[in-house]
Parts: sequence; structure tokens; C-alpha cells
Amino acid sequence: MIYTIVSRYPYIFMQIIKQLLEFEWDEGNRGKNFQKHKVSDGECEEVFFDPNKKIYKDVIHSGKEKRYILLGATKADRILFVVFTIRKSRIRIVSARDLNKKELYLYEN
Repeated sequence: MIYTIVSRYPYIFMQIIKQLLEFEWDEGNRGKNFQKHKVSDGECEEVFFDPNKKIYKDVIHSGKEKRYILLGATKADRILFVVFTIRKSRIRIVSARDLNKKELYLYEN
């Protein structure tokens, strides 16, 4: 997979995320990640508060709307790979799963 950093100025993007921090949960995405990957909706939200999180543009899967990849840890130190988009000033989680060993270096560096 190819990832690009969201901005040369990640601080600016993080300020945008801090302003958004409202999540969109509906029938289309509520509980979906728990069924597939045992990741709760609450854990999906927790990673946005990880001070060491990394956010990348998902250039491959950004078709009709821009998608982003967030690598972050939950309160229980579970490191997740979360795909999200921004709709109407809210964060919508597309998918979430545990980070695999090959992706761990992206979070640690």
C-alpha cells in the first residue's frame, strides 16, 4: 500500500481534527467493525485522542470522497488502523482493525 502524509504541516491538520471531533454513527457503520475485527465504536474514537497518532491520506481508496488512515493507540494500548472520512464536519469511520506487524513501523516512526 502507498500512503502519503496528510500535510507537510501535520499540526494544521490536527487542529482541523480537534475542531471536528464529532463522530457520525448510523446503521451503515455502527457496530460493523466489532463484527468484522472485534473493534468497538468507542475504541475507534479513542485513537483520535492518542498524542502519538499518525494520519495519512489514503490516496488509493479516495474516490468519491477523501479518505484518511489513522494509526493510533486506544486507552488499553491496542494499536489500530482506522480508515475515516469527513462528512458535514463530522468524522465517519469507514473501517477499523488491529495494526499488522508490517504496518507497525508506520506508527512507531
